[in-house]
Amino acid sequence: MELLLETVALYSLKLAYETEGHSPILRDDPLMGSCDREVFELLIRRGDVAGIHGEIGRCLNLALEAIGRMDAVLGRELGRLAAEFGAAETVEGLYAPAIILRDYLRDVL
Repeated sequence: MELLLETVALYSLKLAYETEGHSPILRDDPLMGSCDREVFELLIRRGDVAGIHGEIGRCLNLALEAIGRMDAVLGRELGRLAAEFGAAETVEGLYAPAIILRDYLRDVL
């Protein structure tokens, strides 16, 4: 699960910051900040769904800004998927929406 969350964060940051012709953003990039596998592992172990929502939400907001917020078709869909992820109340409940987010962000990239 922590790898899945890290991937959602990574794809979000790639969408927000990566530009063509420049070095790609990788998992160990400083931009990842507190969105790395170890942080998510700790949050999962603690059952800190609010903490997970906060970290992923920060990354998704950056991605949403990069694709035109809710004014664009891509932004509306990302906003809808982010809301479904944010509605999860348990760590186990995060799994399915995180997969959908990961796949959507990968397709947008």
